Order: sequence, then structure tokens, then C-alpha cells
Amino acid sequence: MRQASIRDVAETAGVSVGTVSNVLNNPGKVSESTIARVSDAIAALGFVRNDAARQLRGGDSRVIGLIILDGGNPFFTDVARGAEAAAEESGRIILLGNSDQLVEREAHYLDLFDEQRVMGILISPVGDVSDRLRRLRLRGVPAVLVDRRADLTEFSSVSVDDVRGGYLATEHLLGLGRRRIAFVGGPADLQQVADRLAGARDAVAATPGATLEVVEIPALTVQNGREAAGAIARRDAADRPDAIFAANDLAAMGVLQALVMQGDLRVPDDVALIGYDDIDFARAAVVPLTSVRQPSALIGQTAVEILRDEADDPERPPRRIVFEPELVVRESTAAGTTPAG
Repeated sequence: MRQASIRDVAETAGVSVGTVSNVLNNPGKVSESTIARVSDAIAALGFVRNDAARQLRGGDSRVIGLIILDGGNPFFTDVARGAEAAAEESGRIILLGNSDQLVEREAHYLDLFDEQRVMGILISPVGDVSDRLRRLRLRGVPAVLVDRRADLTEFSSVSVDDVRGGYLATEHLLGLGRRRIAFVGGPADLQQVADRLAGARDAVAATPGATLEVVEIPALTVQNGREAAGAIARRDAADRPDAIFAANDLAAMGVLQALVMQGDLRVPDDVALIGYDDIDFARAAVVPLTSVRQPSALIGQTAVEILRDEADDPERPPRRIVFEPELVVRESTAAGTTPAG
């Protein structure tokens, strides 16, 4: 059977050859309805899903686009380093973009990487980018979700079991005799935050007499953690939690700073504290921070390996790799202690 041509796609979609070319190479010049019509024709004819995909994507591009959520978080720096090392082994390079948890910046980098005809895209998404990634895939540009689980029928992903991580963190605090747990994290619609909170809720629900308070912050930063803990510290003693689970180490560092500066609350005697990610700063804090470790560099490395395989074989089925988190206990929880008084 003759392989479908770009002219066949144009005729099926009822548009010109030039319009099909723009959909494939410059989608910003074409309306969403036209993109949908051409994409349907491409899928129906099998145009990109066969060898044409190799011709229509970035060709011999050696560039991989990586979009991370927060360039100020050492966790994502380590993910990028792992990706860079794996890319270098196969003669490729990483082009890094920081969305800073902003949908507009994320869209900007997707546009930029599309224009640069990258070999593929790794992304830790702010929101739902499925439609955009589908259009890229139709043109032979694979994408892998990083630090976010994906539906296996859609895209490959590399992540950590954050529900399990949240459970481990909270179970550890409960095992120390703490019963008034506060979860400091946000935004609530960030999947990693939602999953860690779900794990915390599961652990608390299994422990009679335990309670969980959610203190939502706008972003997982040191400053936001400091402000949340400052408000907690100003409460009457009876209203304060006896343990805090911060959704990442940056927020936990802010919590620790506020409690230390406040002066009359001791970590871990009065408030046990645990973070998430186990960044280098966690072990170097004035009170070394208990944390849930993610294999950050391995996440980046594995994502590149999957992307490379999918670029070589566009018909390869998606894979979902989920690593197990690990609890790392340090002085901020001082295993075996209970609240003073």
C-alpha cells in the first residue's frame, strides 16, 4: 500500500498543503479547529505514525528540552543533572526551561522547544498539557512526564510514589507519639502536593486520636514555609500542632527558621519537623532535617533513557516508572522523643 503523503492529509482535512505544513511545523499560525482537523486526518491516514515521523520531527536534532517546575529547588537541579549526564552519554544535550509553576511560562517553553525542533521533551507540568503533547507526538516529537505519573495509554512518565512518601513521613511522626499533625504545603492542585497530603491523611486515619491540619501555602518556598510557621508559633500553646510535615524541604527549612527565630518553640522537643526531597541543605540545617528522599538524579537519567527509546521507535508503548521513596531520619524528629510537657 502506498504511504500517505502530505497532499493526502491536506485533501482528507479539506485544507491546503501549506496549512498542513504549518500544523506540523508552525502550529502557532493555525487555528485550534484547523489543527484538530489536520491531526484527525494524520491519525486516520497513519501519516506520522509510520516512518514519516522521523522525517517530520527535528530530524537529526541532538537537543532534548527539559521543563522543570522550580529552578530554585535543588531537587529539580539534581533531576536536571541526572538528565544531562544521560543525554551526554548518547551525544545529546539538555536545553533547560524553568516554568516557575506558571502556566504562561510553561507554554512559552513548549513553544520555544517546538520552534527549535528538539528531539523530544521532558516536562514536570504545572497543569494539563496533554493536548499540546499529543500534537507534538503527531509530528514525531515524544514527551515524557517527569516527577508526575501519567496515564499509560497516553505518555510515559518517571516519578516517585508520593502517596507512599506522605504516608512514611506522617507514620514516622505518629510513631514518635505525635498526634496533632500539621501539613504545610501548596498549591493544593499541584499533583505532588495532593499525593503527599493523601498519604498523610491515610496515616492519620489509621491512628486513633490523631488529627491532621492542612496549612496551605501558595508555593513550596522557604519564605512561604517561614510565614506559615510564624503564624503557627503565634497561636496559644494548646492550639499548636506537635508535629509538622512540610511538602518539600524548602518549605521545611522556612518552618525551621521561623521556629528557631521565635525562640520559645524547640525542634524537635515541642514540634517535630519533617520535609520531603532530602536536598543537600536538609542535612546541613542548624537542626538537621528529617526528610523523605527521592532519587532525583535517577529520575532525570531514566526519563532521558525512555525518551531516547521512544524517539528511536515511535510505536513503542508508553512506560510508567515509579520509584519508592525512602525515609531519612535526622535530629529534627529525634526518633523516640515525645512532646515536652
